[in-house]
Amino acid sequence: MAKGKRFQAPKGTRDLLPPATGVWARVEETARRVFALYGYGEIRTPLFEETELFARGVGETTDIVGKEMYSFLDKGGRQLTLRPESTAAVCRAYVEHGMQSLPQPVRLFYVGPHFRYERPQKGRYRQFHQIGAELVGGRGAESDVEILLLLVRFLRELGFTGLKILLNTVGDVASRTAYREALREYLLPLRERLSEDSRRRLETNPLRILDTKSAEEQELLRGAPTLESSLTSVAADHFRRVLSSMEAFRLSYSVEPRLVRGLDYYTNTVFEIVSEGLGAQNAVCGGGAYESMVEELGGPPTYGVGFAIGEDRLIEVLPADSPARRKSPGPVLVTAVGKASIEGGGGLELVGLLEELRAAGVPCREAGSRGAKLFDLAEALDAPAVVFLGEDELGSGSLSLRIVASREQSTLPRSEAIARLAELFRT
Repeated sequence: MAKGKRFQAPKGTRDLLPPATGVWARVEETARRVFALYGYGEIRTPLFEETELFARGVGETTDIVGKEMYSFLDKGGRQLTLRPESTAAVCRAYVEHGMQSLPQPVRLFYVGPHFRYERPQKGRYRQFHQIGAELVGGRGAESDVEILLLLVRFLRELGFTGLKILLNTVGDVASRTAYREALREYLLPLRERLSEDSRRRLETNPLRILDTKSAEEQELLRGAPTLESSLTSVAADHFRRVLSSMEAFRLSYSVEPRLVRGLDYYTNTVFEIVSEGLGAQNAVCGGGAYESMVEELGGPPTYGVGFAIGEDRLIEVLPADSPARRKSPGPVLVTAVGKASIEGGGGLELVGLLEELRAAGVPCREAGSRGAKLFDLAEALDAPAVVFLGEDELGSGSLSLRIVASREQSTLPRSEAIARLAELFRT
């Protein structure tokens, strides 16, 4: 009989396996705990939405919508897309479920996979994971500052140091409209010196050219008008209040006039957070405010602000001493011999002991009868202890233990042994 085909994970995806998934779980536990401190509740939106939601919400001129979406027709002929980001989905849910009638602002966070078709490279995947939060229905500058305080607290609790907030304002709608025209007028005579992507953006969204990584284009932009010169008085006052709050809370920041972020829906404050010691690619996360998305999706005019953290990248750059990297103890190994073993007819006693341990909060697994290799297995699994169950232990109502770290061996009454094992998982 021919061998079956060997399958591999699709390009741009990967399997996450233990013990690495333990780090992921601890990062997400930290997120849930910190976000709860600020009153954020978890939202879980579908993995796919109507394609038009992202085209309208994210912007048709963005690279996400133009180049990177996984879109398909379902069997009912509906055009659907695997979510490339979650802000549009959260705002759709805000409108669909009438959250505008709740006490405002509504604070929501999400954790989960997202999908973009881009060239796979180190730290970037076609199925990637994000941790994000949205504060919808807020009060402008105060909402911006709350999100930044939450982010800094979360990153510090993961062990990041030397955090700095890079800030800019892209202004309100009137400011952006005026600046877009000023920037286009400046760049039109230089059009032939721009890349193909930048020439396209010159027609669709000139602000995106400020994101260029080309040294030649950066040099061309040195003489470009600044967005600050196009700010309305309302937008300028908003940004002043954000900056004064940064100083009041002693948050380290710098204003980066070329920072615009890559999504069309941003207005007013945009930001990135960087950490020392990460080299050139030192950005940990980013986000910004938006004023028209909820309205664009059928709701009332609503101010929102949020962020997204690429969890794959975040875990890759976690500090070595991050609490999330601390190993949790593996399961206690239980081995039965003689008449207490499955082979000896003692399967029921063995399963009963395993269930008794689990009821006491002791993670455990059956390890078989492996002789000297049993201790190699215990070390490989980070098991804190090995439990022996044999005829003597069955007859006396006791258990024999070996603590792996100290190599200490003892035989104790069953209830006392289980209590000692439970203590190992409380320290």
